[in-house]
Amino acid sequence: MAIMADAVFGEPSWLLKRMPHPVVLMGKFIGWLDRRMNHQHHTPFRQKRAGITALIRMIFVVAALAIGILALAWWINPILAFVVSVLGGAIFLAQRSLHDHVEAVRSPLAEGDLPAARQALSMIVGRTTENLDESGVARAALESLAENLSDGVIAPAFWMLIGGLPGIALYKAINTADSMIGYKTERHLHFGWASAKLDDLVNFLPARLSVGLIMLSAAITSLAGQKGAFAWPDWAVIRRDAPTHASPNAGWPEASYASALGIALGGPRTYPSGTVEAPYINDAGRKNLDAGDIRKGLSLLRATCAATLLVVVLIAAAIGFLQ
Repeated sequence: MAIMADAVFGEPSWLLKRMPHPVVLMGKFIGWLDRRMNHQHHTPFRQKRAGITALIRMIFVVAALAIGILALAWWINPILAFVVSVLGGAIFLAQRSLHDHVEAVRSPLAEGDLPAARQALSMIVGRTTENLDESGVARAALESLAENLSDGVIAPAFWMLIGGLPGIALYKAINTADSMIGYKTERHLHFGWASAKLDDLVNFLPARLSVGLIMLSAAITSLAGQKGAFAWPDWAVIRRDAPTHASPNAGWPEASYASALGIALGGPRTYPSGTVEAPYINDAGRKNLDAGDIRKGLSLLRATCAATLLVVVLIAAAIGFLQ
């Protein structure tokens, strides 16, 4: 239900107008822990230990709040607990938000407004966008789309299936901590080490499950004879290229996307800190990309979200049957 609610309605804006977004609150708490516990004059060991302690505190607080809210709702009425879980899932899932942000890049790019496309892209990627050409903008948008399909849709759905509202809340807390302090900067190299490693761990299975879900989506569109059906992702290419990505997890959905769309992703990219030389993923794929490739990428996103919903429903039905 949470997946369907997010896909159709997106985040419950009527609710978020009346309360802060939970992820924003998580971010503020992590920032407070960072300011309070991350002392640069400490040794690397003490910084790492402080980072582990901060992560444990965050996990405890988020778990206690999620379990407490759900327990209170259940005590009032089990139906209310169900509604709270659906709303919480819709808030933490990012499929509608991801689609809209990438569409905001595709639309001006299709109209030839490269500056507007670059500006929209800068909202979803960390790299420098001001000098990207049309192909560079499309490639960066598709890479962000593929990576966030895994950690913004598939992973949250996976952890909600495993642990309900507390499971998805804890996943988002860990993911938010990684996005704030999990960088190899001078300030966070040691303090953010635990957050980065735990984020890698909780995304390990979902990132690899994304390969199967993208393959399933490509197969369904092909069997249905859908116009513009995707190619069957080449497992040999995925297995070869995914480990070359700097992230232990992001390479799997990106390689699957590249293979399904017949394009090359990755390659050199420029950040404010400098240029990073990276190998291409699916190097044999087409490298000159445009807004049409983003459109196909968004279609694959919708198909994969539908496949994710189908798999979750089947698993939930099987669990219910066995009980």
